[in-house]
Amino acid sequence: MMKNKEFVASWSGGKDSAMAYYRAIQSGMIPKRIWTMFEEDKERSKSHALPIEVVEAQAKSLGIPFMLRGSDWNSYESEFLDAMKECKDVGIGYGVFGDIDLVDHLEWVQKTCAKVGMEAVHPLWMEPRRKILEEFVAAGFVAYIVVVNTKMMPAHFIGRPFTIELMDELEALGIDACGESGEFHTVVVDGPIFSERVPIVFSGEHERDGYVFLDVELRKKRSGKTGIF
Repeated sequence: MMKNKEFVASWSGGKDSAMAYYRAIQSGMIPKRIWTMFEEDKERSKSHALPIEVVEAQAKSLGIPFMLRGSDWNSYESEFLDAMKECKDVGIGYGVFGDIDLVDHLEWVQKTCAKVGMEAVHPLWMEPRRKILEEFVAAGFVAYIVVVNTKMMPAHFIGRPFTIELMDELEALGIDACGESGEFHTVVVDGPIFSERVPIVFSGEHERDGYVFLDVELRKKRSGKTGIF
C-alpha cells in the first residue's frame, strides 16, 4: 500500500533512522528529503552531536536533499511542525521515523505530524530489537558509537564499530544493544542506501554532563590525522 508514496525521513545520522529509511525504500516508498534537528546554533545535531558537514555528506551519498531545523528543547515541537509543514506544502505526504517500541514517543510523533496533515510511518515498529540490529549488520551497514551515556554504560565503548560481537558484549553487561533508552548513539557511514562510503575521521573526544562524545569530522585530503574510517 505504500508503493510510490513520497516521504521525508527523520534522520539522526544513526542506525535506527538508517534502517527506517532502508525499510521504507524496500516497501516501495520514494525518498524526497531527509531532515535533522540540530542544536539552536545549528552547529551540531541533537543527541548524536554530528557536525553539519557529516550529515550533509550522508545526504549527498543518499542522493536526496537535506534540510535542518535548529532548536532548544522548548522550541522543538514548533520547529518539528515547521519542517513537516514545509514538506507537506510541496506534496510530501509521509514522514518516516525510526521508532521501535517506545509508545509515548510514537504517539507524540503521530499527533504532531497530524497537526499539519502529515502521516507518520514507522517501519521498525514493534519488531524485536535484536532482529532489527542483526538485519542492520547483515544488510551491510557500517556504524560507529559516537556518544556514550556514562551513567548507563562504560565510556570505553566510544568509537566501537557496531557489530554482532559488540551487541553480544553489551547484552552480557545487561545493556540494551539498541540503545533505546539513550545508552548510546551511532553514526552510519556506509550501507545499501548509500552510493559511497561517508569518509569520516575521529579527531578526539570530550565529556559533558555525564556523556562522552566522539569528535567526528569529514576526512580532509592529505590529512595527517589518524582514526580514519
